This record gives sequence, C-alpha cells and structure tokens, in this order.
Amino acid sequence: MKTNTRMIALNGVLAALYAAVTLATASFAYGPIQFRVADALCVLPFFAPSTSIGLFLGCLAANLFSPVSALDIVIGSAATLAGCLAAARVKHKWLVPLPTILANTIMVGAMLACVYTPDALVEGFLTMGAQVAIGEVAVMAALGLPLLAILSKPGVSAKLFYGNRTTAQARGGPEL
Repeated sequence: MKTNTRMIALNGVLAALYAAVTLATASFAYGPIQFRVADALCVLPFFAPSTSIGLFLGCLAANLFSPVSALDIVIGSAATLAGCLAAARVKHKWLVPLPTILANTIMVGAMLACVYTPDALVEGFLTMGAQVAIGEVAVMAALGLPLLAILSKPGVSAKLFYGNRTTAQARGGPEL
C-alpha cells in the first residue's frame, strides 16, 4: 500500500490519541498490574496495516513517561509494534486481539520480571506475565472487540481509513 497524506495524518492522530489516553490513565496503564486502555486501538491494523506505525509511535511517546524503567520505552513499544504487525496478518477478525495480548504478555512480562524480580526471573516472569495478560485480555474484551465489531460493519473502516474504497480493495484481498 502506498503512503498518502491521509494515512500520514491518520498515523499522527493515532500516535497522539494512544499517548494521550495512556497518559490520562497512567495510574493503571503502567506497572505489573496494568490496564492499558489505549491498547484497544491495536485492532486497527487489521483494517489498515499502516496504522501500526502510529500506534507504535504513540506507545513510544507514552512510554517516555513510564515510571517503571527506561526499558519500557524500548521493550513496551516493541511489544506494541509486534502485536500490531501480527494483528495486521490475522485472517479471522475475532482473533485480532490475540497478537497484542501475547506480545505484551511475553515481552512486557519479561521486562517487568527483570525490573521487579531480577533474582527470581522465572517466577517473576510467570507472575508479571500473568498480570499483564489479565489486563490485556480485560482491555481487549471490554474495548478492543467492540471497536473491532463497529469497524467491521459494512463501509465503516473503508471510509475511515481509505476514503471511498472498500476495505477489501484497500487490503488487496477478499471482502471481509
């Protein structure tokens, strides 16, 4: 897909939205027990893969303010990027939240274990990973799946992301 002004602007808006929502909910968006509300936006790459860039940049900006560790800037942002890139490749729309859940569970869980339990990494990873997973599943179930359902309605995502083209034309595949 070629880059156009619409997608550049959309990625800028998504980056700002992701960062603003994360910072507005900072009291529960960082740390071992986290509910990062902005991660619900990670379903967007299913409809427009290039939105992964804006979501990554928004996460990066939000993680600059992380009270956890400077590692969160790199690892947390990479987890969001990995989840978004994988979500863009998912074939069944109801499985779209899984890559974000898995990427954050593994990558952020491991990073938190290194920060909070460096002397007990395996136990720390199991605990921190489980806590991150619970938060991600809750956010994706409460917000990500409803957003996915709204955007899956005929014409909604196509108009939002691509103007008048259908989602299928934009993604180069069959009608969703």
